[in-house]
Amino acid sequence: MSITPPTTIVLHQQSRVLEVQFEDGQRYRLPCEYLRVFSPSAEVRGHGGPIATIPGKREVNIVAVEPVGHYAVKLVFDDGHDTGIFTWETLRSLGDEQEANWQDYLHRMEFSGLSRDPPKAPSR
Repeated sequence: MSITPPTTIVLHQQSRVLEVQFEDGQRYRLPCEYLRVFSPSAEVRGHGGPIATIPGKREVNIVAVEPVGHYAVKLVFDDGHDTGIFTWETLRSLGDEQEANWQDYLHRMEFSGLSRDPPKAPSR
């Protein structure tokens, strides 16, 4: 099934949320941290392996939303990550599965002893 493009994509930088609405009225509020740690890039998804558990992204933000043809957007994050192409299907799936994905991510972080907070700069 082909997903039609979203009717609205709005970046709320202050609240660090990407709002995506589809033609059928389904609307998602996807936190930047969530999108960063579930990026469809090879860095996160691996090359066929398990999804990487990426710590320290609680404060990450999106600095640009760039169209890719008529099928996707590239999200540019303020931590330099810009290789994930988010197709309409990917955005819809991330929205539909947000709660389950997020709980899985939190469990993987806890199991690995990792933190969502960015590393603190060493004091001088």
